[in-house]
Amino acid sequence: MASTMALLVALVAMAGVLVSMPACAMVRHDYAAALSKSLLYFEAQRSGRLPPTQRVHWRGNSALNDGADHGVDLTGGYYDAGDNVKFGFPMAYTVTMLSWGVVEHGARMAAAGELRHALEAVRWGADYLVKAHAAAETLYVQVGDGNSDHMCWERPEDMDTPRNAYMVDASHPGSDVAAETAAALAAAAVMFSARAPGGDRQYALRLLTHAKQLFEFAKNHRGLYQNSVPSAGNFYHSSSDEDELLWAAVWLYIATGDEEYKAYIAGAGNLGGSGQPLGWDNKHVGAQALVAKARYIINH
Repeated sequence: MASTMALLVALVAMAGVLVSMPACAMVRHDYAAALSKSLLYFEAQRSGRLPPTQRVHWRGNSALNDGADHGVDLTGGYYDAGDNVKFGFPMAYTVTMLSWGVVEHGARMAAAGELRHALEAVRWGADYLVKAHAAAETLYVQVGDGNSDHMCWERPEDMDTPRNAYMVDASHPGSDVAAETAAALAAAAVMFSARAPGGDRQYALRLLTHAKQLFEFAKNHRGLYQNSVPSAGNFYHSSSDEDELLWAAVWLYIATGDEEYKAYIAGAGNLGGSGQPLGWDNKHVGAQALVAKARYIINH
């Protein structure tokens, strides 16, 4: 899935060796090539109208009417692995992890000649998540139907399966996916706020506005999203919203320094988490790592 590939991008960058190892090494690992191919994957997963910079030339425009059933523009974003469905929950986690990778290791990505591609990958996902946040308390979390999609293997350019859009709102909450989307946009805002090549402070402020609204939406209307969108739960069943709310608060604090997010983190009753590894359904380890790097959040 795309979220797994995002984690791979971060891990490759964290390896810290983006050029060939010395000749005396017994094993040679070309991390630059691994990073390049990992990022190229996201271009192959693009939905919507493709840009002139598209490097995967065997892909074409697809799903150009997404959102039409609700009168909104939901074109763009990423397909999920081999599916033609756009699942908002793992897509948001993917954007968060890609952004984190750039925030921590953008210099190494630049040295490998891949920073621009990483920035483009984040922006492609973030642009879609902004579209999906159609109103302060409305978030579209899925386009397409997983069951019918899995029964019909076809190129996205040719697909004829249903493209229904599904949303969460105040009456049909999804605090887990709303908080994860808040985390994604806040993390992307941190990335684009950087005074570095590819920085875009105006864009970062726009992302941050959506992130703040989504966090408030998630806090004020608690409920797991599969109860509102059962078809999503058949494929990405959420176990809790506590980790996403904490994860979002940490990223929003990093992005803004606002005391309200610090207070939320300090008051979180489950900072320790469940001991599960970091993944699209469990963010406790990621939140712990970020808080540990900035432990004054809790102590001051």
